[in-house]
Amino acid sequence: MNGFSCAALEMPIGVKLCRGKGSLAGIMQPMSRQYDYPDSPLYRLRHSAAHLLAQAVLELYPDAKLGVGPPIDNGFYYDFDFSQPLREEDLQKIEQKMHEIAQRELDIVRLETSREEAEKLIRDIGQVPYKIELLHAIPEGETISFYKQGDFIDLCRGPHVANTREIKHFKLLSLAGAYWRGDERNKMLTRIYGTAFFSQEELEDYLHKLEEAKRRDHRKLGRELGLFLISPEVGSGLPMLLPKGATVRRVLEEFILQEELKAGYQHVRTPEIANLNLYRTSGHYPYYKDSMYPPMVFEDGEELILRPMNCPHHFLIYKSEPRSYRDLPLRIAELGTVYRYEKSGELSGLIRVRCFTINDAHVFLRPEQIKAEVQHNIELINTVYKRLNLTDFWYRLSLRDPADKEKYYDDDQMWETAESALRQALDELGLEYHAVRGEAAFYGPKLDVEVRDCLGREWTVSTVQLDFLMAHRFDLEYTGEDGKPHRPVIIHRAPIGSFERMMGFLIEHYAGAFPLWLAPVQVAVLPIADRHHEYGAQVRARLAEAGFRVELDARRETLGYRIRYHQTHKTPYMLIVGDKEAEGGLVAVRSREMGDLGQMPLDALLERLRAELG
Repeated sequence: MNGFSCAALEMPIGVKLCRGKGSLAGIMQPMSRQYDYPDSPLYRLRHSAAHLLAQAVLELYPDAKLGVGPPIDNGFYYDFDFSQPLREEDLQKIEQKMHEIAQRELDIVRLETSREEAEKLIRDIGQVPYKIELLHAIPEGETISFYKQGDFIDLCRGPHVANTREIKHFKLLSLAGAYWRGDERNKMLTRIYGTAFFSQEELEDYLHKLEEAKRRDHRKLGRELGLFLISPEVGSGLPMLLPKGATVRRVLEEFILQEELKAGYQHVRTPEIANLNLYRTSGHYPYYKDSMYPPMVFEDGEELILRPMNCPHHFLIYKSEPRSYRDLPLRIAELGTVYRYEKSGELSGLIRVRCFTINDAHVFLRPEQIKAEVQHNIELINTVYKRLNLTDFWYRLSLRDPADKEKYYDDDQMWETAESALRQALDELGLEYHAVRGEAAFYGPKLDVEVRDCLGREWTVSTVQLDFLMAHRFDLEYTGEDGKPHRPVIIHRAPIGSFERMMGFLIEHYAGAFPLWLAPVQVAVLPIADRHHEYGAQVRARLAEAGFRVELDARRETLGYRIRYHQTHKTPYMLIVGDKEAEGGLVAVRSREMGDLGQMPLDALLERLRAELG
């Protein structure tokens, strides 16, 4: 995936020539996660499209230096070091050149060579320093391979399609800045994003979804609907919720708090800072120190840190008094605010922030309770999704990579027991899941729930994590039926996850048109003229007394202007009141979803609203 171009290339001695892997002509593959697998047709197609992009750039800008160009979710990108800045309007010219090259029907062949020959080849072409650095990063003993198409050759492990004629349906999408190898200490390169599909129909469908995603962008809608604000005077990645956004957040909080109370959780409040030694004990510090803020050192030497997670606080609450097997499972929950040291270039609206609140909880239980408690948590997640009307989701079982002894706590028996318990819980519920190695937490496997929004994008929303380790590190015990001390198992879970991320997801999923129960303003009352204000105020008071979030819009603007305002702001219901409504105790109802519903008595409206709330 790291390429360079050569003209009239002579084959170096010792290079092994191989054909590209298989033709893709006529093959159609669904979009569902095909890019994950290097041998999948979609991965090969997009990988080859990235090479086609690099070849086109070098033909148009011969002095450009090439970085990396992998396939990614829904497309591909390539990083370039240009001598002059590239403009968005240049993408069309590059895309035309890509089509021209593809029509040359160039065979794509694999070359295998020694490390010394590879370095000589790279230096002869003049593609330094990036390609040399990538070559040196290849472990000793690993095969070094290139892919060649016409006069273009690329340092790459592959695989690719067999011929450029198979790369037909693609589009360059955007430009972005990207630090070389993701390190802000390195040079900023120009990243070109694109996408590729097996048919024009798939491509056009995806481009339509991209336009729809722009329309739904929560950052854009957040401004337009008055939901949240991010100010450089406060700081990047630190969103402030405006009254309407705070209302949505409060409704979500009240909902999950009530559901957790019904499910047997006890809620606590803990400080948002803690002694750094707490995270040394838990083991989070060596694993996550790059994502933690620097400690505040006091005159007595104590080091306090903004907490990156709530877990250790809850462990100490458990440890604060003796526990018996009769007390378990003990469910401790908190809406806990945490802080993460995120890079500036990775921040994004409410989705990636530096300060966020987690719908967090820790369940302490006996080993024989694991299966039932995992199932109990899955049921809670399903309750949340049903209320949010989220129906398209799947389960990912995130497991460790047994070979990675640095990332994961080294106790094979613990991992086998934990992974088996999660699989059994899922199997007994008859749930389909996809197991992924290398995605577990360092202390245990986890069940993540991937939710697809209305555009087919996947979001990790909820998690249930199994932990056999922390009870040992914090010396947590309970007295068993045998009168002896035992270690509890811990479940970390968060059905809503981060409230900020969930709000960003819901804004985009609903395009800002929240369902009635979640809408910041559920009903707007619009008096036609000044003489109707008194009756409008009476209607507003009646609705507010019934528990609805209602706004009286008596601004000195035309009725048409106010109707358009509330349409734009996605208000579920507008009630227009004039002479006839005031005389008959009626309201003229306009629904966001169904338009004009005509006049109805206020009692009938209240009945309708209550039924819609469910």
